[in-house]
Amino acid sequence: MITKWQRYVREGPAGNTVVALLLFAASVPSGLATSRNASAPTEWWPVAVCQAITCAALLWHRSRPRTVVAVATASAVTVTALGYPPSVLILAPLMTALYALAVRADRATTRAYGLVTVVLVVGTALIAGPDGQPLGLDTIGPAAWLLLAVAFGTSVQLRRAYLAAVQARAEHAERTREEEARHRVAEERMRIARELHDVVAHHLALANAQAGTAAHLVRNRPDQAQQILTALIGTTSSALRELKGTVGLLRQAGDPDAPLEPTPGLARLPDLTDALATAGLKVTVTTEGEPRPLSPGVDLTAYRIVQEALTNVTKHTATRAAEIRLSYSYDLLTIAVTDDGGGSAPAATAPGPAPGGGYGLIGMRERAHSVGGHMSAGRRPDGGFEVTTELPLHHQNPEDDRTT
Repeated sequence: MITKWQRYVREGPAGNTVVALLLFAASVPSGLATSRNASAPTEWWPVAVCQAITCAALLWHRSRPRTVVAVATASAVTVTALGYPPSVLILAPLMTALYALAVRADRATTRAYGLVTVVLVVGTALIAGPDGQPLGLDTIGPAAWLLLAVAFGTSVQLRRAYLAAVQARAEHAERTREEEARHRVAEERMRIARELHDVVAHHLALANAQAGTAAHLVRNRPDQAQQILTALIGTTSSALRELKGTVGLLRQAGDPDAPLEPTPGLARLPDLTDALATAGLKVTVTTEGEPRPLSPGVDLTAYRIVQEALTNVTKHTATRAAEIRLSYSYDLLTIAVTDDGGGSAPAATAPGPAPGGGYGLIGMRERAHSVGGHMSAGRRPDGGFEVTTELPLHHQNPEDDRTT
């Protein structure tokens, strides 16, 4: 409440009126007291009228600063032409008008009005001044006071612009931080969703295949059924461990129950192929080129893509064989997962989730893109299905969203 009242007094009509009255009261007696010579008029009313017009015009210095400067300049020139010296008190209303213009107008306008005002006032003082008067009183003094008002107003404008820019940058930085935080939260949610999908979908599909095979063999081949059931126990245990590790990402830092196991990578491909073999899917792994070390993010991405591709083979095809080709180049890893297409279902070729299906292909593309690579999937000309992925050996920020 006090702040609003102070702002009203300072910037409202009341404050402007008080300033105008003070300037009028200071400038008129000064003009009457500093008449230059005996030949100059001694009447008080010319100075009073000119200063009254200038001070009254100052009431509109915020809305029409150019007009106020023009009126104040005309009044100052008139008073100077009548023989009164352009002292600082005589020029005070004009200085106030120039300051108000410099605060609100652009610098080119301020310079133009300031120079014209100085030339008119100083020129009038030189012409109307008495002989023998020191030159500095008619030139240096008035010019210095008027230019000082212009310089002070310009500095105030620049400071206001600087503070506004600082505030704008601070607001932009705050919005950017909030948007970045929301973006990171969304990315983390997507990453955890992909991890949960890959863990749950793969292990449940594998467990389902193992249970089905065991049920088929339990009567005729109980020994093999027992081996598959033992492998099923390992599959469910592995699912629980990976699920715990994924959920552990949501725990707070420093939680003693948080999992400390390393994230899976291509080094665990033999375990993956052995588990799939118990479900009846024979997987062949072929490596081309010299294996090179991968960054942890790329290693996890490569493993999850292979895992999801093989899970789709077990879910959507009746084939009993699949192949994994790992091709290493100088800075790129190419992964191809293929099957011979024995009884492939249409859901395997769908670019998105089929009814009752999942987000396998979408998740693989998102994973590849997250480390700077890309993935393509489709039917092979000679039958079957192929998932091909190109990944950089080290994590990169993707520049483009390449959809294939």
